[in-house]
This record gives sequence, structure tokens and C-alpha cells, in this order.
Amino acid sequence: MAKAKTRFVCQECGYETPKWMGKCPSCNQWNTLVEEVVVKSNPKHTGIGQGSSQSPEKITSVQTKEESRMLTAMPEFNRVMGGGIVPGSLVLIGGDPGIGKSTLLLQISNQLAQKDISVLYISGEESTRQTKLRADRLGVTSEQLYVLSETNLQLISNQIDQLAPAFIVIDSIQTIFKDEVTSAPGSVAQVRECTSELMRIAKTKHVPIFIVGHVTKEGAIAGPRMLEHMVDAVLYFEGERHHTFRILRGVKNRFGSTNEMGIFEMKERGLQEVLNPSEIFLEERTQGVAGSTVVASMEGTRPVLVEIQSLISPTSFGQARRMATGIDHNRVPLLMAVLEKRVGLLMQNQDAYVKVAGGVKLDEPAIDLAVAVSIASSFKDQACSPHDVLIGEVGLTGEIRRVSRIEQRVQEAAKLGFKRAIIPSRNLDGWQAPKGIEVIGVDAIQNALKITFNQ
Repeated sequence: MAKAKTRFVCQECGYETPKWMGKCPSCNQWNTLVEEVVVKSNPKHTGIGQGSSQSPEKITSVQTKEESRMLTAMPEFNRVMGGGIVPGSLVLIGGDPGIGKSTLLLQISNQLAQKDISVLYISGEESTRQTKLRADRLGVTSEQLYVLSETNLQLISNQIDQLAPAFIVIDSIQTIFKDEVTSAPGSVAQVRECTSELMRIAKTKHVPIFIVGHVTKEGAIAGPRMLEHMVDAVLYFEGERHHTFRILRGVKNRFGSTNEMGIFEMKERGLQEVLNPSEIFLEERTQGVAGSTVVASMEGTRPVLVEIQSLISPTSFGQARRMATGIDHNRVPLLMAVLEKRVGLLMQNQDAYVKVAGGVKLDEPAIDLAVAVSIASSFKDQACSPHDVLIGEVGLTGEIRRVSRIEQRVQEAAKLGFKRAIIPSRNLDGWQAPKGIEVIGVDAIQNALKITFNQ
């Protein structure tokens, strides 16, 4: 008999090598290379078309039609998906353990089943009794919802052929395995092959499949990076353990907008939508306190108003500390350097702590002005007006640069009762400000601070 060929595959990044090494040369992680037996894959099962040959077509002659989407009873979820669930799509949802991924998918499955849509919920981590206990807590009573506790992909495929469901949930992909692959469930080879088989099922049967993926300690989805490229949409379910709010964020979507965000609140009977997140994030704001500002940030197509808090205090160590929660930690020393150089605020011996209240994570440049004014407010121990909202990107020369979708941001601020919006001066043209709010354009950080502190 011929000797079976083996290879060593990194469980973090998927790097392959014929020999074992203690440190992966690709991702620099230690002890992540695991031996796997090389299996020759069947070519008729590797693609969507099952090996069928197709001739090239002119793109102008390809016939298309508008996909009819499945709508759930959660408008927030439908919006993140781009207007509903597309038949034949493969969607990956990841998040920290216990954040509510299974709860969300079980609620969605029940809502679709109540519309007389056959749903198959496959759990590889829980028994059917455990799933039933969660279903009782959530009030899931639909007759069209079927549950299955199985990890063998061949048996799962057989059940899908027999039941012919219109919607499938796999919880989770790290527990599913194929007999032809000799490595353990959750390995790079197993995740890659199982996802490829599920993609074939979704495309050939025109059935949407949601798969749950575990995340690493850094917050990225575990397994090979190829997993995110294979699926049609990638959703991250985020939230703080000590907060009841959960954020469903779309980072990839072939059928809708990326960076879309839906906000939910975890309650005793499951997840409930938060229809006005700006009001929720600002309801506990203390007015008249130094270091507090409000920014209108765009999350996908939705403007969200959140509070930026800063605390500047003299350092007790040899080197000043710079800490940030909810924004990129590199942005804080950058903005402090601009304030020192362009405004003259000497903060070299000051500790800086910046936080986005409510557990939200902001990563767009339009929050720079609010963060810089918040830091200056705490350093001067002078409160900003509670009726101001600040929007703008701050450059290294102290200029305030234009931002996108300024009209939607100002409209959201006016809706919540803010009286004044400080925005980049280059964003003043081409639109009409809503009634009840004064719009002031600034072109430099010095002018913004003078207006904010009435100097």
C-alpha cells in the first residue's frame, strides 16, 4: 500500500508545510501546526455546479431577476441583511460565547416558521432537549420548526434531502465534520471542507443557510480566513457582558450595504429591537460636566448619536498613559499631539482616558472633532454646551475635513433636540439645515474650540 501523505496545517491562519515547526512563519503563532492526512477531494463535489461544464456567456445576455427575500419580524435584522434573507445565500455569524447568537437565530427561525416556512435548526453543541428548553424560554411554538442534534455532515445532508427545508441553521460550523477528512472537528481542513459542502447545498437547492462561527480571543472568527471569503455575508454579534445591548454588524454582504448595524436589547424572553438607539445611548448622559461631548456617527446607512467621555489627570508615573475604549487607541495620542502643537495645550505629563459610552465601537474619522473637544474640555475643566453636537475629521495640521452624509447626521441631532451642530465648513453647501438647529462651519480645530467654549 502507498504511504499516506501528511501535512502540517496552522490552525490559526491555514498555512501549510510538509514538516512540523514550532512557530508558524505566516502568523507567528506558537504550537499551532497540526498534522493532517492529505485527502484527494472528489472534483464533482468541490464546486457549486457539481463538476458540470458551462460555456462562457456575454454579460449583456445573462438573464437576471429580482430576488424575493425572506422577511423576518425584526426590521433591524432585515436592514442589516440588506432588506431580508436572500434564498440560496450562505451567511456566517460570529460573536463571543454567550453573547446571544443561538438566541437570535432561534428567534429568527421561529418567525420564519410562523409564516409557514419549513425551518431546520441543526445544533452540534446542544441536544434537542437543551434546544427545547431555550425555545420554551423564548416562546417558540411553531410546528414548522424542526430541530436536529447532529455533527456528521453526511447525515445532515441526508436529513436536508428528506425534509427539504426552506431555511437552515448550523450551530456551529466548528462542531461539524466530514468522514473523508481525517482531522478533528474544528480544524482548518474540516471547517474548509464542511463550509464548501454547505455552500454547494445552499446554491444547488436555493436554500439560505446560516452558520455560526466561534471567535478567537482577539475577536476574529476562528478558522481559516478563507471561511469569510467563501460565504455571501459575514455578521458580527457584539456587545459587552455587563450591558444588555447587543449590536449586529454586517462586515460583508454581497446582497446589501456593508457596515450596516442593528441594535437589540437582551431581555428575559429573548432579544428585542431598539428602534431609537440614539435616545438609548444618551438617556444617562450627565449634562454640564467637563469632558463630555456628543457626536453623530454613521453606522451603515443609519446616523447614531453617542456620547464621548474623556478624563485628563496628572500622571503619577514616569510616562503618561493613553487609554481608549470604543475607539482606536492610536487615535487618542494622535489627537492629543494635534492639540499640543496647534492649540498649545501641554498634556505631555497628563494621563488620558477616552471612552465611548454605551459599549459602542466607533471607527470612522468623523468622530475626531468630538474626541478632540472632549479631551480639551477635560484638560481645561470647562464643560461644553449640552446642546452641541460635533462632527468632523481632524487633520494633522489642525484642519477640519469634510465628512460624508452630513445631512442625515444633522437631521438626527435635530430630531433629538440638539440646538447647535458644529461641522466642517466644506460641508455647508448643497443642502438645507432642518428647523430648530443652528449649523456652524469651522475649518480649524482652534475655531472649533473657541465656538465650543464661547471664547
